[in-house]
Formats: sequence, structure tokens, C-alpha cells
Amino acid sequence: MSLAAQGWVRVCAQDELLPGEFKVVFDGDTPIAVYNIDGELYAIEDVCTHDGGDLAGGEVFGFEVECPRHGARFDLRTGAVTRPPAYEPIASFPVRREDGAAWTRDDR
Repeated sequence: MSLAAQGWVRVCAQDELLPGEFKVVFDGDTPIAVYNIDGELYAIEDVCTHDGGDLAGGEVFGFEVECPRHGARFDLRTGAVTRPPAYEPIASFPVRREDGAAWTRDDR
């Protein structure tokens, strides 16, 4: 059974997402930002829990993404808040590499 048939969403070809880059895809209504940090892929819900703004496009510091609106930071590996004004974590999602592509899904 293919990953798509199992509910996974294709992000892109593996070689399209270079270290330091990100891509946003949707699993239904859930925006998922997938980041390449030093060759490893991490997926988080692309919604700041402080005010609902997009996180994608915010500056990345190591494994943290900073919300471009108010500066809250989240760990790309776990979704944990690392700096206020946000206090609630965001969802993090699995990422798979298969058939030459990167895949993710909202597994909540």
C-alpha cells in the first residue's frame, strides 16, 4: 500500500528541500511546515499558539523557529515552546523519506 493511500502527504522530492529550507503543505485543513536542518527533516504545525500567525518564514536558530509576528520560539523537533509570548506547544509530525520523496501527516 502506498504512503498516499495510508494518509501521508507528499512534501516534495528529497533533493528539492535543501538544508536551511522549508516547505509548507496541507493535510486537510492542517498547515504543516517541513524544515531541513542539516539534512534531517522536521515537521510542525504552521500556526503560532500565541496568536495564530504562520511560523514558516520566521528566522531559524538551530532547532528553533521564531514567530515573525511577536518573537515566540518553538522547537522544530518537538513543538515545545522555547520562548514566550507563546506558552502552549505546537504539534510536531512524523516525516518519512520513501520513493525519492519526503512525506508527512497529521497523526493526531
